[in-house]
Amino acid sequence: MEKFDSISDQIIEWANKSEQEKDGSTLMQVIKLVFEKAKDEAAFSEMYARLCRKMMERVSPNVQDETIRNSEGQPITGGMLFRKYLLNRCQEDFERGWNAKEAALAAAALKAGEDKVAEAASTENGEVVFSDEYYAAAKAKRQGLGLVRFIGELFKLQMLTERIMHECIKKLLSNVVSPEEEEIESLCKLLTTVGQSLDNPKAKNHMDIYFERMQEMAKSSNINSRMQFMLQDVIELRSRHWQARSAVPRPAPTHQDSSRDDSGRHGVSRGGSRRGEHRGANATEPDGWNVAGGADLEADWYPIRSVQCV
Repeated sequence: MEKFDSISDQIIEWANKSEQEKDGSTLMQVIKLVFEKAKDEAAFSEMYARLCRKMMERVSPNVQDETIRNSEGQPITGGMLFRKYLLNRCQEDFERGWNAKEAALAAAALKAGEDKVAEAASTENGEVVFSDEYYAAAKAKRQGLGLVRFIGELFKLQMLTERIMHECIKKLLSNVVSPEEEEIESLCKLLTTVGQSLDNPKAKNHMDIYFERMQEMAKSSNINSRMQFMLQDVIELRSRHWQARSAVPRPAPTHQDSSRDDSGRHGVSRGGSRRGEHRGANATEPDGWNVAGGADLEADWYPIRSVQCV
């Protein structure tokens, strides 16, 4: 984005108006707006993650929230406070998103049934007319997938911990027997985004279990062929050490380069690979990245503190 620096500077300047507040309300409002845009515009997830990283580094140290304190009883300020708000918002949106999605899908299904009975969902001037419930369900799905990708991009910029990623994956894999399509798509999107970074010797046992469950899901008759192929794509991606099938053998990409290779995966044919093959421990060393903001914020995901972004 050509004007990223100038626009992000203006956003940070606005967020720093919280210097005159005791509850960081302006900063929370900015985070809320960024999240809404990131969820709606998944193609720009990397850019919004960069914006959050820059805000964390540049927010004024005079911004504070008197209700949020560290283990020593001192108010958390500046970038550490921004990260605290960000983590809380991630969990709130991730968990609330599933409830909203399920409600929207249920309403859409009910409306579709009524339309079939009345044959009212036919046409208007030759064009198909969709109900408000249909658009609500489509929006919930779009935002859910956008949020998962955004969370992955935040992790790649060292703003979220590996533990947070594992909690998200476990939630998405909680229903193997009859998973929803949105759960499968979110799982595949998240693993495609962060799988290479997570798949290190320390987490090998966890990753092996995840992919065993994914293989079980891929063989299930309860999901359609599109979802089966989507799962199989990610399984094969891991078996190739997270390299695209068409990639020429080369040294393992840097952390930054791997984030730019994800988009080309879906254009590759499925021929010539060994389905369901697990690889051994990743030959590369763990990333070794440090969590931004300090060790006292390490356990912010579970349980979540009662900070509301309004």
